Amino acid sequence: MRGFVASSIGVTCAAALALPLALPSSGALAVTPAPQSPSQRSAESVPGGTQSLPLTSLGSDRSQGGGASREQGLLKREVKPFSLVGVIWDDPDDELHGSVQVRTRASGTGTWSAWQPVETHNHEHAADPDAEERASGKTRGSTAPLWVGASDGVEIRVRGEAPEQRSEPARQGGQAARQRGETVEHRAAAESPAAQALPAGLRLELVDPGAEPPPQGSRPKGAAATNLTAETAAASAVNTDLAPLGADVIPALSKKKTESDLIASRGGPEAAGKARPYVGPRPRIITRKGWGASEKLREKKFAYTKTVKAAFVHHSASGNNYSCSQAGSVLRSIYRYHVKSLGWRDFGYNFAVDKCGNIYEGRAGGVAKPVLGAHTLGFNTNSTGIAVLGSFGYSNPPAAVVNAIARLTAWKLGLYGANPRGSTYLKSGGGNLYKKGRNVRLHVISGHRDGFATECPGIRLYKKLGKARSASARYQGR
Repeated sequence: MRGFVASSIGVTCAAALALPLALPSSGALAVTPAPQSPSQRSAESVPGGTQSLPLTSLGSDRSQGGGASREQGLLKREVKPFSLVGVIWDDPDDELHGSVQVRTRASGTGTWSAWQPVETHNHEHAADPDAEERASGKTRGSTAPLWVGASDGVEIRVRGEAPEQRSEPARQGGQAARQRGETVEHRAAAESPAAQALPAGLRLELVDPGAEPPPQGSRPKGAAATNLTAETAAASAVNTDLAPLGADVIPALSKKKTESDLIASRGGPEAAGKARPYVGPRPRIITRKGWGASEKLREKKFAYTKTVKAAFVHHSASGNNYSCSQAGSVLRSIYRYHVKSLGWRDFGYNFAVDKCGNIYEGRAGGVAKPVLGAHTLGFNTNSTGIAVLGSFGYSNPPAAVVNAIARLTAWKLGLYGANPRGSTYLKSGGGNLYKKGRNVRLHVISGHRDGFATECPGIRLYKKLGKARSASARYQGR
């Protein structure tokens, strides 16, 4: 797994796609930074940390579930500081049929929160079944992460339920699929009494995001980047056609400049054809360095797919109790949770959007390139994943969020000639809604639930995707 080799992109494929940037075929570094002294290396140590606590039985109900306890957790306890919680288990193919509730103590106040639910259905956010990332043997099952803010105490309870006891929203995905005449593939275990038992190896993960990085723009304009580790330089180098090495932000461009740059990258007007490309103005994007991603956490090399035919919109299901100034901390926490707790090679989503409409670079490899993500189980190939930080099952997304999705997709999809109002075909890699190998017609801008029976991206956000499609097409000039 650590020797993961990025998918090769052939010359013919690159020419046909008219990609705006050269694609490294094996995740090679675009630059070789100068050797660093021990003091320089220690200055960029991995921030934050993870406490992993095994859950224990809280009940003795052995009348069902094959004799296994159906309630586990931890009683109130003091712990090291953390800001995000999640629950993991051994087998990534197991599902947690039940409920997870947590309450936390705010650091420095001694005040305990009310019980908060943790979204249990997170296995659909993952690499495809046959992907090398998924087959590494290191991945684990998990709940969604929940942002709780700076805390130093925790209590948790996990209760197993039979499938018929699950909440109505959790069942609607499969019911809607059946009403459309589609095949829903339920695992046999989910129909058996044993499904009431909890997955093996339940652990509570408490994530500390670490300190904030220096303020964005603290380096004088035009100044050279210094003290970059090899990993940080590599993650930044794949964006150097868009921003200087070590930049915190990829600046926005006008539509005219975006178009002219894209035409130039394709060999000029004659090579690109007389018609102007349908591409939206490049939005401002905060880089991984800008939100403080530690490049030492992820695997070193990058993985690519062939093109970008569709964008899947998600919500992180991490709650809405964060300020936009905390978005970097939320991202660093989810990133650490994905890599250290779930065993993924990197942050799962290609992009993230906070509730103020700020756009962030997600999985490393280059924001303009077709980076292979781990966001929509079965449909990660030839797609990009956008996660809105928050939960939108019962809360409406701010207008800034919908606009950010429109601006980002108008640019990203425009680089690959995709019409945000249109539809496309993707081949399923396998999931609970479409069989492996089936060619599925999907909106170019889809919600996660379009490719998998899930509540994601939350019904309130999902209902806004039509507006996002129309706005994205307008940004492209369609």
